[in-house]
Amino acid sequence: MTTLFDSHRLGDLTLPNRVVMAPMSRVRAAADGLATPSMATYYAQRATAGLIVTEGVQPSLIGQSSPGTPGLHTDEQVGAWRPVTAAVHANGGRIFAQIMHGGRVSHPDTTGTQPVGPSAVAAVGDVFTPAGPRPAPVPRALDTAEVPEHARSYAEAARRAVEAGFDGVELHGANGYLISQFLSSNANLRTDRYGGSVAARIRFAVEATAATVDAIGGARTGIRLSPGATFWGVAETDVPELYAALLAELARLDLAYVHLEATAEEPVLLGLRRAWPGALIVNPTLPMGPKQTGRTEADHWLGLGADLVSFGRAYIANPDLVERLRLGLPIAPVDEATLYQGGDAGYLTYAAYRHTD
Repeated sequence: MTTLFDSHRLGDLTLPNRVVMAPMSRVRAAADGLATPSMATYYAQRATAGLIVTEGVQPSLIGQSSPGTPGLHTDEQVGAWRPVTAAVHANGGRIFAQIMHGGRVSHPDTTGTQPVGPSAVAAVGDVFTPAGPRPAPVPRALDTAEVPEHARSYAEAARRAVEAGFDGVELHGANGYLISQFLSSNANLRTDRYGGSVAARIRFAVEATAATVDAIGGARTGIRLSPGATFWGVAETDVPELYAALLAELARLDLAYVHLEATAEEPVLLGLRRAWPGALIVNPTLPMGPKQTGRTEADHWLGLGADLVSFGRAYIANPDLVERLRLGLPIAPVDEATLYQGGDAGYLTYAAYRHTD
């Protein structure tokens, strides 16, 4: 019986356990998208995870979704990330950068330019800006000739990630951001080769992933997906068919892993487990949902064929989460008010479990 504490070979890495720190936005970057010393401490504190996946990192200025997020599109950003990856490695950890292009989930007040998307359809809800929440603007629909440039931006950021010392990258194909927008049947109203049929709607995701594999190798490349999710107003018809087709194309690329969020019914996810021949990470609970992942949910999915399990909020308040799970120690609660407030409170101030006699 596989347990969370068994080692696992992932790409070229040997992970000491099957616990993954899920990507979570914390908006603590400095001006110009630079990683900070506090970010180095934050990730190094959690280096006992089998694998850390960072918060979303924009591959270009136009790809930035929210203020305070880090980038990987300038030399200065590469330099700022090096102490982060070095600190994680010095503590025995492994770390992938999540490459996240926000697409239409952005605002001119954040980037200085109109967001882009597959079609001129606004996201549902308010987006974050330097002046506070604002209604999501209507994006500019990308011309057909422009689309490959945005697919390549993931690969260019991946090259910079390796230069910055990351062990690999995860493409953010989930939660209503750009790859997810192309997969969508309501955010993507295109009639060219990138829209309409299932084969056309998966094309951007496949091209972005293939370009990344060409840049840094499949063993260093993963992708996160949220089948059937409705974040930022995206909708997907034909979910099983759409994702089975996508996984069939991705299977040709020998990726390190696919990272699935439990955003569809369990039978759908089990069908995708059967369809995917490679390593599978499962995030068992809905992002920002009422429940956070614990040992019970993790063991359930390991029993259903997941290779690794990712933990989100539990990792914010429990830097020693692997040890707490191993010993059955209490999982500390998260102070939700500090998730995005900036500063070190609620970021570096969560302690490892203290044993008392």
